[in-house]
Amino acid sequence: MNAAPLFKRVALIGFGLIGGSIARAAKLQGLASEIVTTAHSEKTRARVKELGIVDAVLDGNAAAVEGADLVILCIPVGACGPVAREIAPHLKPGAVISDVGSVKGAIVRDMAPHLPKSVHFVPAHPVAGTEHSGPDSGFAELFINRWCILTPPEGTDPHAVERLRGFWAALGARVETMTPEHHDLVLAITSHLPHLIAYTIVGTAEELAQVTESEVIKFSAGGFRDFTRIAASDPTMWRDVFLANKEAVLEMLGTFNEDLSKLTRAIRRGDGEALFDHFTRTRAIRRGIVETGQDSAAPDFGRPHPQLAKKPD
Repeated sequence: MNAAPLFKRVALIGFGLIGGSIARAAKLQGLASEIVTTAHSEKTRARVKELGIVDAVLDGNAAAVEGADLVILCIPVGACGPVAREIAPHLKPGAVISDVGSVKGAIVRDMAPHLPKSVHFVPAHPVAGTEHSGPDSGFAELFINRWCILTPPEGTDPHAVERLRGFWAALGARVETMTPEHHDLVLAITSHLPHLIAYTIVGTAEELAQVTESEVIKFSAGGFRDFTRIAASDPTMWRDVFLANKEAVLEMLGTFNEDLSKLTRAIRRGDGEALFDHFTRTRAIRRGIVETGQDSAAPDFGRPHPQLAKKPD
């Protein structure tokens, strides 16, 4: 536990996977003297109270941010602008205001105009998550060895950026800083496009009349199984992501379609050499991800497997 909290009062607006994980990790590391939260749903607020993770669960956004030194919006990208407008009059001068959205250009565009000059706006994106959502889905270890990208607008106080960097580093994350525009381009290929492809493949399988749903589920191989995990992600969040980052996603989708056309021609022409060369290059990417500690090299991605029963003597 830290000798002294980094922030006196931390307010989390929204308490799903990310908000809940921040609360659990920050409490464990002693990063705040007080952690308060609120959520749009009365049911969610009641559940957070039952969990007893935070110091207070408040009924509204304005009440949650009163006196907070750090405010983090843990809500879908599309909701951040209206919430920023709502909380602006209630923000403490000198407070750091942030978010966890996976699109940053839209966040800066939608939030910044509403925030007073007396606060420090430092958007952030923890590149971590699972397909689960809701107040019970969070866990303190979520951010360990994962990247958190800060995208402070030009002119942001460097001290405020460093305070937020220290907060995320204490949660276990590796912290990188880049412009909102560059972030959106990078994440379009590493996160947004893969999700779009996953949603498409799983949707295609569901629509195939000649393959029953039970067969799709029963015989799902590793590749399809992993696509279904991604496609199980929160639909509200991903709807907002694609609408907010459509230019970068469409650019990456155009490149992807060109590459897919090349592979289609190779298969049609029986060009095994082209396929082998392509698969060899892409295999190296997977090895690089494992070497940097962003995934496991264990068989079947480290999934647990039942033990084969020993034959009686």
